[in-house]
Amino acid sequence: MKTAAIILAGGASKRMGSPKALLEYRGQSFADTLIHVFSICDETVVVLGHDAGRIRPGIRGSATFVFNPDPERGQLTSLQCGLRAVPHAEAIFFTPVDYPAIQQTTIEKLMPFAGSFAMPRYDGRRGHPVLINRELALKLEACETSARDVIRSNDPLYVDVDDAGILEDVDDPTAYARLLEMTAR
Repeated sequence: MKTAAIILAGGASKRMGSPKALLEYRGQSFADTLIHVFSICDETVVVLGHDAGRIRPGIRGSATFVFNPDPERGQLTSLQCGLRAVPHAEAIFFTPVDYPAIQQTTIEKLMPFAGSFAMPRYDGRRGHPVLINRELALKLEACETSARDVIRSNDPLYVDVDDAGILEDVDDPTAYARLLEMTAR
């Protein structure tokens, strides 16, 4: 079964004040960290939008880069660009670039559910990445409202993982400082 990962890095990072894809985590950019985490997939796509000219040269990892020409319309448009880039994938992981602390062991634990709709869960809370099948990918590609509408109208399989990183959404300087503090411990 062909697997793909989509890293959504098209946002303006307004709350952070600089591109989150290029923030450093454990000696690498957020984007490079996630590219490595998803290296067990057949293909990894990074969707760029705002600041693409600045972000792309700063990413060292091996991935396919896709440009969202209309990132102002929201994250769904970036996801749709990424999904169009992997038309033959039967199992697709996706996550915003804001989740650099996801562990590769989480991807490994989700991989047996490729072809299903699954989400990791830590301490009773669901997180990223989301794993979808081709059927759900087609629904998301056709969606005109939000990815949440499609996700919520389907029942995922929850896979319990020992990875608090699935919950670590780094949206602003306070969250970034907390992540770096946790990492330093």
